[in-house]
Order: sequence, then structure tokens, then C-alpha cells
Amino acid sequence: MSLSAIIGKKVGMTQRFADDGSVIPVTVIQAGPCVVVQRKTEAKDGYDAVQIGLVERRRVRATKPMAGHLKKAGAPPVTVLKEVRLRTGEEAQVGDSIKVSVFAAGNRVKVIGISKGKGFAGVVKRHHFRGGAATHGSMFHRAPGSIGASSYPSRVFPGMRGAGHMGQDRVTIPHIEVVEVLPEDDLLLIRGAVPGANGTYLEILKES
Repeated sequence: MSLSAIIGKKVGMTQRFADDGSVIPVTVIQAGPCVVVQRKTEAKDGYDAVQIGLVERRRVRATKPMAGHLKKAGAPPVTVLKEVRLRTGEEAQVGDSIKVSVFAAGNRVKVIGISKGKGFAGVVKRHHFRGGAATHGSMFHRAPGSIGASSYPSRVFPGMRGAGHMGQDRVTIPHIEVVEVLPEDDLLLIRGAVPGANGTYLEILKES
């Protein structure tokens, strides 16, 4: 069985119409083509995986170490490298090409990406706190409230929800349906939204 994973770039969102006339929101992903750059084995590395790179039409300037790494594999310049664990029955060799045609409409996939950065956010936006009363002279609106006792233990417990940097996290969305595959344009249309802004690089892995 060939590798059922690919790297793609989020293009944007649009919609498709089902046979019954209902509207299906879809995310358009420019998926692949990718090339296998490195093969990791249980004997040498302690686990089975492959390193795949996304080949794009735009010119790529590689550092000397990266250029040597790609030359050793006989691979063209790539913009993104990702490592994918091999599942039982999957096999891939250095130089193998991975195209969007490994997916088909109806497949379920797992999408991994970096969510949009929101900057510094308060507890209402970041953790969905309800906030205080807005009327009757209240001066407590969007503050977090008590975060710990004064006398004992006189400290804030780790993991306490508070204001801080929001977004730009690695997010995994499982069980997403592939609505349509357009191999001639290397496009993958999947149902619903995925992490990140337009132009974000994503990992798409077929679920068993």
C-alpha cells in the first residue's frame, strides 16, 4: 500500500452543491505534488517514517545543508518538509512521488495545521469566560476574577486560565470528509474549515 499522506497549502473556502440541492462548505487545498526525501527505518532510527517535501512551482532558495540533503535524495527543491509515520502495510522509497490522486471523494482525513494568531487576548475571548454584570453600577466586566487563595497556598496553580497569547497553535482536525478531488489541478476539496489563514501549509493524512 502506498503512502496516504500529503502536504498542501490552504487556498481558501468555497461551496459545492449536493445532489439534493443542499450547500456543502468546502476548503480548497493545493495538495502536492510531494516527493519522498528520506526514509527512516526501525533498524537505523528506531521507528518507521518518511520525510516528504512539497514541490511548488515558485523558485526556492535552499541553504547549503538543505541543498545537500535534497541532492543526496535526488529530489527537486522543496518549500516544506514534514515527517510522516508509516502505518502497517504502507511502503515508500526515496524519490517516490505523492500526488493528490491517493485520495478519493468520500475518504476521511485528518488535517494538521497552525491556527491563526490572535495576539494577546483576555480571558473572555481566549477562554470564553462569561464576564461580570454590565449594569447596576458593576465595575467588573471582563476581568478574570480570583486566581488563587491569599493565605494558603499563596500561589497560583499551574494551568490556571488567564489572559495571554492566543492562537498560532498546532491544531489537528480529525474525521473530515473529502468532497472532491481534482487531480489535473492538484486540488483537494474537503468539507468544512481547517486551521490557519489562506496560504498556511497543512498535513493531510488519510484515516484508516
